[in-house]
Amino acid sequence: MGAVVLEDGQLAVPAELRQQLGLQPGTHIVMDVVDGALRVRTMAQVIKDVQALVRRHVPEGVSLVDELIADRRLEALREEQE
Repeated sequence: MGAVVLEDGQLAVPAELRQQLGLQPGTHIVMDVVDGALRVRTMAQVIKDVQALVRRHVPEGVSLVDELIADRRLEALREEQE
């Protein structure tokens, strides 16, 4: 399936591809080049991809939110003691 680059550089994406990606007018997307191919992802998909990447580096059962809150409380306690 093809697409067209318009005179002003805009990319006209066929309706079938927009439907497959769930693209509506105003949808924020991220585009990059991977191995010479243009990759188009919704911002929601990018967020899911980043979350999966981070999760691979966090041990099972560890909550980064809980660790951040604990760190902030410890830092506040240190500041009170100074």
